[in-house]
Amino acid sequence: MKILVTGADGFVGAVLSHRLVEQGHEVTGAVRPDGVTDVERARRETLSDLQIEYLELLDPASIRAVASGSWDAVVHLAALSSVTDAEREPARAWEVNTLGTARLANELGEKKLAGEDPLLLLVSTAEVYGAGPAELRSESDPVNPVSPYAASKLGAEIAALEVHRRTGLRVVVARTFPHTGPGQDTRFVAPAFLERIRFARKIGAPVVKVGRIDPVREFMHVADVARAYAAMIEQGRSGQVYNVSCGRAVSIKELFFMLSDALGHRVIPESDHDLIRPVDIPHLVGDSTKLRDETGWQPRMTLEETIREMVDAETD
Repeated sequence: MKILVTGADGFVGAVLSHRLVEQGHEVTGAVRPDGVTDVERARRETLSDLQIEYLELLDPASIRAVASGSWDAVVHLAALSSVTDAEREPARAWEVNTLGTARLANELGEKKLAGEDPLLLLVSTAEVYGAGPAELRSESDPVNPVSPYAASKLGAEIAALEVHRRTGLRVVVARTFPHTGPGQDTRFVAPAFLERIRFARKIGAPVVKVGRIDPVREFMHVADVARAYAAMIEQGRSGQVYNVSCGRAVSIKELFFMLSDALGHRVIPESDHDLIRPVDIPHLVGDSTKLRDETGWQPRMTLEETIREMVDAETD
């Protein structure tokens, strides 16, 4: 298949792009034309086996140009993906995540009406579920986003599925639960903890500043998430939403001490008001029965193995 991966230089995008190439697909990566971080630049250097196109989700002409290719599938990962960044710039989150997705879906819908049959795999987030009971979330649960990031991603889902109903465009939605692994940047909790604990070990500090550590999450390995997306491209049903999750509940506090022990430096987490999100979800762990039953996907990596990979990938 000819597959376009938007956000190919992102954390998941790079891993997914390599996997799709290994599976024999012809993969093109869409990346931002400017504003590249050092991490993104390093990832781009690993994408030499891809054709690269430039995509700016704030520019309708850029979206139209990228969507004009003859794609069998488009995996839409490009987004303002940090909850903190979205809280800082909520309007931009809506412009990038919702309006950008709506324009991309509409362009692909026009191609469907013209006789082509592309698939849009929209990568959303489990954060759309918002606060709820301490139970596994399923796709039939109500959505109740509590952050600009989650709300804008739910808006993207609504926009893409509306195009599906109006034009017949094949749309599959992935609601992905927390994931991590080597190469994730420190805007996210596991690599942020690793960086702080590693520094504390270096200077002999007994305390590390943290935000809330009572929320409960799950943490998949990024490679398992990429495998899920690859399976959904081939086997996901159009118009359906799928949880991508492992279902193992871990508190942020437990994660902190697992990382601390893996680094061999047991430290005390100390609350820092500046690191606390205004609104947080107490419990967010998913039920991926639907995805497993329909595609045969199963997570392969444990959290312990994931942490060991992350620790081994970094040196002082």
